[in-house]
Amino acid sequence: MFYDDLQRRTAFSDMAQPAHYTPLPDDWVVGTSDITGSTAAIAAGKYKVVNMIGAAVISAQINGAGGRAFPFVFGGDGAAFAHPAEFADQARAALAAVQVWAREEFDMGLRVGLFTVKDIRAAGHEVAVARYQVSEGVDYAMFSGGGVVWAEGQMKAGVETVPAAGPGTQPDLTGLSCRWSHMEARNGAILSLLVQPREGVTDEAFADVTRSVLEAVSHLERDGHPSPPQGPGTGWPPPGATLEAHASRGSMPLAKRKRQILFETAIAWVVLKTKIKLGGFDPAHYQRTVGANADYRKFDDGLKMTLDCDAETVVRLKVLLEAAQSAGTVSYGMHIQNEAMMTCIVPSIMDDTHVHFIDGASGGYTQAALGIKAGP
Repeated sequence: MFYDDLQRRTAFSDMAQPAHYTPLPDDWVVGTSDITGSTAAIAAGKYKVVNMIGAAVISAQINGAGGRAFPFVFGGDGAAFAHPAEFADQARAALAAVQVWAREEFDMGLRVGLFTVKDIRAAGHEVAVARYQVSEGVDYAMFSGGGVVWAEGQMKAGVETVPAAGPGTQPDLTGLSCRWSHMEARNGAILSLLVQPREGVTDEAFADVTRSVLEAVSHLERDGHPSPPQGPGTGWPPPGATLEAHASRGSMPLAKRKRQILFETAIAWVVLKTKIKLGGFDPAHYQRTVGANADYRKFDDGLKMTLDCDAETVVRLKVLLEAAQSAGTVSYGMHIQNEAMMTCIVPSIMDDTHVHFIDGASGGYTQAALGIKAGP
């Protein structure tokens, strides 16, 4: 199968090389999503809700795939993915289900779309992917070529490709959670950074800028990873208990499901604090793996990173990116906050294949995107 055969690369700097990306087959489909009003929701303090809905799009696709690997990327207030043509109907149904769930559980709108790679290419854009291995158990897809951005633009313009699901339709969000505590900046700030190529800029010219960005942050401890080496911390009750109840309650009353989650997480908190091994579960190993598996930097038709960094590095990046923006090569946006947050998809705690998405804890990528929209 196409995606299974792609080489998994272990150096993130390799992701800045256009030659390491492979075009998707013509008959594949690309799914997109975007929360309407996410900026206002974040201003109202609902940033965890925004991230939860964005991750729910991926969770529903993972559960629908039944263990089959496919490319996906988390964007904070949305997500994108791709599947072979034979899974298009399944992907479409899962998108529609999450759309209903977001509206009924949180009163939030979710735009969704599904486009063929053939149609994206006909519009003059490419969808190419690479696989970045972050740990022994997990790799993440990187996208390039501008095709995902084009598909998102079509979706936001109102092109309807996903029929609405009926009221009460429930997505399968097994494993979706946000139990970890926020991760405080250890070096001064949590920086959410977006860098996008300008229209007509060559892949090579954009790659030159991204390589300079990666070099500018290479001195940071663990390349700026927001999670400490031993993994994120945890407290009780977990800040995302109510959100997890919304994701997993099905037809159960919300209050009852939340009580169950509080009971489950109380036990988990004790185990993680005491590091007591239970059966085949090693809590210290699991916590370290959570940090190792986290997706804090990616290429998604542009460079996205959430970094723990110092003030000097922020200034250095601004100077570099202002020059590239003035040259007409890129547009960029930044948002600085004190903490990072994590949203997780954990089908099982007994293996190392769980995935974790990091964003800034006060708006992150969504706030950084406002800088791009307001830029020249």
